[in-house]
Amino acid sequence: TPSNVQRHFLPSTFANTNMTKRTTTLLALLLTASSAYSNAFSLPSITQQQQRQSSPRSLSTSLTSLSATEAETEAEISSILRPSYAIESIPLRIGHGFDIHRMVPFEEAGQPVVIGGVVIDHEDQKWTDKEGTYTGTPNSIYKTQLGVIAHSDGDVIYHSLVDAIFGALTLPDIGQVFQDTDPRWKGCDSSKFMEHAYEVMKYYGYQIGNVDVTLILERPKVAGFKPRMKENIVRLLHTTDGRVNIKARTHERVDSVGELRSLSCHVVVTLEKVVGAEEED
Repeated sequence: TPSNVQRHFLPSTFANTNMTKRTTTLLALLLTASSAYSNAFSLPSITQQQQRQSSPRSLSTSLTSLSATEAETEAEISSILRPSYAIESIPLRIGHGFDIHRMVPFEEAGQPVVIGGVVIDHEDQKWTDKEGTYTGTPNSIYKTQLGVIAHSDGDVIYHSLVDAIFGALTLPDIGQVFQDTDPRWKGCDSSKFMEHAYEVMKYYGYQIGNVDVTLILERPKVAGFKPRMKENIVRLLHTTDGRVNIKARTHERVDSVGELRSLSCHVVVTLEKVVGAEEED
């Protein structure tokens, strides 16, 4: 339900009525992150959310109506955004992200190949039919349009980038925030995950130092799409062209990537502490 989607981004408890400036800032951030999902999900208006969250006491009371499963989910998400340990204010942080998804004929995937927010239009490709499902002969070649098997849109660059940002901040991985068993994220545009990762990074007082992407796939070729991918990353992470790099390479026809049955991505990011963004107690 819409109310459950909203709860997904809220802290599990505000038992202390003397809210610190940090908690007030987090609440504002969460409201912003929730509103970013309005294009994909039917959420209450910001005004309704503010009314529900008008005081720590009223919010805490509303949580008592949650089922045990909902309360457990909410507590898990809260721990990701507000871990029990201190995220220390150091000048530079480094994170690494990795993602891999299966590629199959489009009719099986039901969705196209999307990389860096760009739909990769391509000619029919020589896909290895490992099981002989389409050709009747195992390990034979089947010419087809390709798609990606994934719970969301399967964007390996965006997923790797989100993981790298969370990793740099010592937060758990993307799979714990946007679980692939949760129907709310079925077919979701992964730019929503990027927007959320940016807000979390901003909350902790960091900005992008640089982003280095290594995309690994045999086919289709993506050189012509890289400028649009870069443009999307720069926009979503509020950074500049000189801080984002995208490289692409094949897998030399080795393993599932070389057989066009998967694609993968590595991302390394550095995060810089924003001057004057020290945490307030």
